[in-house]
Amino acid sequence: MSTTDLSAWLGKSQTVVDRLDPNHAACIAATLGEPAPVLGQAIPALWHWAYFLETVPLSMTGRDGHPARGSFLPPADNRNRMWAGGRVSFEGALQVGVQAQKTSTVTGIQEKKGRTGSLLFVTVKHEVVQNGKLIVSEEQDIVYREPSPPKLVGTEPAPASQWKEEIHPTAVLLFRYSAVTFNSHRIHYDHPYVTETEGYPGLVVHGPMIATLMCQAFAHANPQATLKHLSYRGLRPLIAPTPFSVAGNIGSSGQAQLWAEQGGTLAHSAELRFEA
Repeated sequence: MSTTDLSAWLGKSQTVVDRLDPNHAACIAATLGEPAPVLGQAIPALWHWAYFLETVPLSMTGRDGHPARGSFLPPADNRNRMWAGGRVSFEGALQVGVQAQKTSTVTGIQEKKGRTGSLLFVTVKHEVVQNGKLIVSEEQDIVYREPSPPKLVGTEPAPASQWKEEIHPTAVLLFRYSAVTFNSHRIHYDHPYVTETEGYPGLVVHGPMIATLMCQAFAHANPQATLKHLSYRGLRPLIAPTPFSVAGNIGSSGQAQLWAEQGGTLAHSAELRFEA
């Protein structure tokens, strides 16, 4: 599948301002089964993905439910969008009820050949500033793949874990996470679309939610730790409603391996640096 010259999208930037509303924090907490932070308290790691929302009207959404391509993100023919992975640096903690701004910039566009066909990788850098200080610095990798059967079976065995939590990805959980992140990608809630158009056997669990749950399980097992840097990637999709686990271990001082596993094999993996 050919791709036109997309160099005009390199360097495109947009800024969104958000007050980090405490009522919305309560909605995120209810979705993830966590205590709700109140005004002035810190939001847990990766909850910023549920703020700074891109609220485009229905008339500006594409067939897949995402904002139509070709505005901020480059057009990608009729390819299917996937959350591939990313890297997040935590310079501090975002506070509930305090205004912040996120600036997003397209920093990379690369075409690659994969086992399932041509892949278009787009890297977006996000910087979140609050009270004049950089709090979160992030690179997000988005991949657009040609329509093809998705890889669903894991091949890499999950290692022994020091902690593990079982997750039951019900349709209600997926709906709620879509709602708090204003994510209208139809693979997470539209069963006829995800099975008939994109070729998955059922609803797809959100990659961002899996990464958030991995960090959440780490925080439960290591409540005194302060997260500093997370590098994560998706290896294969997880399909609702089959349960999966989020787990991890600490290999050396200040470093942890996190992962999501199902049936004894890895689905998502991450490396975390932290301060005790």
